[in-house]
Formats: sequence, C-alpha cells, structure tokens
Amino acid sequence: MKKSSARHVLEYVLPPLALFVVVLLAWYFYASGISIGDLVIWKGMPKYLVPTPSAVWTAAVEQRGKLAMATGLTALGALSGFVASLVAGALIAFIFSQSPMIQRAAWPYAIFLQTVPIVAIAPLIIIWFGSGFTAIAITAFIISLFPIITNGTQGLTALNPQAVELFAIHRATRLQKLMKLRIPNSIPHFVTGAKTAGGLSVIGGIVGEFFAGFPGEKFGLGYLIYQSSGQQKIDLLFAAIICSTLLGLGIFTAVGFASRFVLRRWVGNEE
Repeated sequence: MKKSSARHVLEYVLPPLALFVVVLLAWYFYASGISIGDLVIWKGMPKYLVPTPSAVWTAAVEQRGKLAMATGLTALGALSGFVASLVAGALIAFIFSQSPMIQRAAWPYAIFLQTVPIVAIAPLIIIWFGSGFTAIAITAFIISLFPIITNGTQGLTALNPQAVELFAIHRATRLQKLMKLRIPNSIPHFVTGAKTAGGLSVIGGIVGEFFAGFPGEKFGLGYLIYQSSGQQKIDLLFAAIICSTLLGLGIFTAVGFASRFVLRRWVGNEE
C-alpha cells in the first residue's frame, strides 16, 4: 500500500509540481531580472507590465476580501449556467437520438451556439433579460451547452450494431432501448462533455460580467479584471486572473471526481 502511494505521488503529483516551480522561477526572473554580481544579464520588466510573484501575492492578501467575494459570485453564475446546460443539453440529446429528422433540422442551430461570438450576443442578452446575475448565468449557459449536446448525442446514437440487433430480436420497446442501451452507452460521452462545459462555463460567466455585472457594490472576477486593468493595478489583475484560472480548474476537478463516481457505479451495475 505504501509503495503504491509513493508511486502515485511520483507519477502524478511531482511532475505538475515540478513544472509549477519552474514556471514560478521563470516568472520571477523574467519580472525582476537576472544578475551575477555586477553583471546584469537581464534587467527585468517594468513592474507596471509584469509584476513579480511576491507583488501578486501581496495584492492577493491585501484584497482577499474582494477576491473571495468576486470568486464566489463568478462561481455562482458559472455553476448555474453549467447545471442548466447539463439539463437542457441532455434533454436535447435525448430528443435528437429519438428523431433523426429533428436532429437534422435543429443541428445547424446547435452549431450556432458554438460558432457565434459570445461577446456579440452579450449586449442582446442584457437588453432582453437585464443586467446582473440572470444575464451572467444565461451567458455561461449558452457557451457551455454545445459540448453537452454534441457528446450526449454521439453517445446516444453511436451504438454497437450487435447490441441493437439483440434488442431488436427481443422486440424491445423504444423506452427499453433508451433506458438499457442508449443511456448506459452515453454516460462516458456525457462525462466528457461535462468536463469541457465546466471550464467553458467560467469563461461564459466572466464574459457575462464584462457586460452585465452585478447590481450595487457586488462584482465578480470579470468586473474586477476589467476594473484593475483600467486602473493599471497589474498585480491585482494577475491575482484576479489566477483566481479565475483556479475556479475553472476547481470546477473541472469536481466534475472529474463526480464522473469517476458515476462511471464506477455504472460499470459496477453492468458487471
């Protein structure tokens, strides 16, 4: 057991940790400069362009209240859009799997969700639904919906021909095919779509905040990024960007853990 744990640390923990240290050191030397004695090899970048990691850490500690509130509000908007995209995307995929005619008719409009620039339709969303949380959640919903639809539809329709033939021989009903063949086959595909949609929902939430924002004194990471950029607070800007990255990573990791549970339970039931 101990050997297995040590091997897991060596294979999965140390490589990303080592890369993180390398990137952090490269960032530090790039921002602050490199010198050996009186010999200046690299004089570094101006602080108003690239702050040092310590400056970013100091700004994050000093503004931890703002960053925590902004991260929480952005997470709320992104997760609301993500959950809505899971429900709507699964429902649309089920309809597509049951009616090829509906799929052919509606598929171009599903592709529209992926191809249209979200910044182009964000002003329309604000006009229709007003500014604030609703517009942000809808923006996150739109940008994260397509991966659920496309992966779910593929999983529900790309069936093993032998399994389809077996169900036909036993004269299975459409509901039986859906519950015992299509849905079990689609679960890994839905998991893949959910992982992609989880990261996209954070992007949608931040883009929505650029345009919609929150009422009163509340603000998310998108507004904080926009504000700190306009005020040339580059250290706070870096801190907000890092928080948004960690938020996307956190949602992706949470979806990954949830998918492991779902897949393990599904495999166990199949066995």
